[in-house]
Amino acid sequence: MDQGVIERTFSKLLSGVAALGLAVSPIAAAAQDAQPAEQAPVGNGLNLPGNIAVLGQNDPNTRKPTAVVNGQIVTGTDVDQRVALVVAASRSEIAADELQRLRTQVLRNLIDETLQIQEARAQEITINQAEVDQTYARVAAQNFGQNVDAMDAYLERVGSSPASLKRQILGELSWQRLLQRNVAPFVNVSAEEVNEIMARLEASRGTEEYRLGEIWLAATPENREQVLANIAQIIEQLRQGGSFVGYARQYSESSTAAAGGDLGFVRLEMLPSELAVAARQMQVGQLVGPIENSGGYSILALIDKKAILTADPRDAVLSLKQISYEFQEGIAEAEAQAELQKFVAGIGQMRGCGTADEVATGMGAKVASSDGIVLRTLPEAIQGMLVDLQIGQVTPPFGGVEDGVSVLMLCGRDDPQTVGGPSFDDLMNQLEDDRINKRAQRYLRDLRNDAVIEYN
Repeated sequence: MDQGVIERTFSKLLSGVAALGLAVSPIAAAAQDAQPAEQAPVGNGLNLPGNIAVLGQNDPNTRKPTAVVNGQIVTGTDVDQRVALVVAASRSEIAADELQRLRTQVLRNLIDETLQIQEARAQEITINQAEVDQTYARVAAQNFGQNVDAMDAYLERVGSSPASLKRQILGELSWQRLLQRNVAPFVNVSAEEVNEIMARLEASRGTEEYRLGEIWLAATPENREQVLANIAQIIEQLRQGGSFVGYARQYSESSTAAAGGDLGFVRLEMLPSELAVAARQMQVGQLVGPIENSGGYSILALIDKKAILTADPRDAVLSLKQISYEFQEGIAEAEAQAELQKFVAGIGQMRGCGTADEVATGMGAKVASSDGIVLRTLPEAIQGMLVDLQIGQVTPPFGGVEDGVSVLMLCGRDDPQTVGGPSFDDLMNQLEDDRINKRAQRYLRDLRNDAVIEYN
């Protein structure tokens, strides 16, 4: 069973939490488009009052979104159960208007999923129930740390169901099998293309490459203002802590949406000029947008950057000791400051990692050891403190009175000695995957265009 299916299945469910507040309701949009150019006179052949008092609710957005896709019904219950799992994963309350937008997006996802399953069946591709159950069990084990019965109970408790998650697994497996049979065999990457890229990489040794995340929305002159408004909402949500990966999976119209918008490490000359100019000026962790390019607008996030084919000190593998001190609950500030000074003084008495445990015990501190930590996997602020440390040295104290204070002591470092570029096979696979993803997007677009979809 492909591990990627498991990761995509569960991440798509949870990523919807961060992707709220974007899509315009298709019902509302249609109502706006349907406004007549000229209102008919009141009472034109009818006995209508000038001021209408509506008796009862007349909000179309309160209706459960349903659709019939090539004769197959997507029910309001289907939508409810998918939304319920997303809501359960949210750490904060979801506003009513955001919840409605989430329901709209979930309906779109369910329609695409239905088309993928229908196409697989039309192509006589069979996904056995045993395959679905096996993946479901692995989702339970890997994402919940629970057995299948425990996850069944959890899904029921939050208002979802095992059937809803299994249907998404069926959609993922169906689409993967379709692409393996109908797309992948017809994607060709020549050895000359790969060798040319490897040569360009070697020629670029030492120059910087950028790992970027992108959310791209197509725009036309007619919907430009609405797209820009959606992008403004996305950026606002991201700056408030929303998941870039989640937004990209739910709303990006680029082929990288399935990867959470991750473009991987790229050289600037490989990007459209508008994106290259923006990326060159970005700092790691920065978000910029909207950037107009390629018939739409992009939001860029700089995830990382490094020198091409050059050893990066952040790839060093470290052995660390964390020395921590906890304050008594309710301690006065003056007392906390005094104890902090004693802690710092005690750290100064340590002579390398060999004495850390003994000195820490003497001053009531705790020591935790960890080996095999790749520096770049640590928080950026911690990376900056560790990158130039020598063996036996410690970082400045960090933390606070409530959570305690800590220092990290460097006990070992294995620096990267040589850096080889990606192998021929790695580059070949990357190019093939990129082309498969692009054709997959066209494939799904064709299925949508040919589908008969009725909305209720």
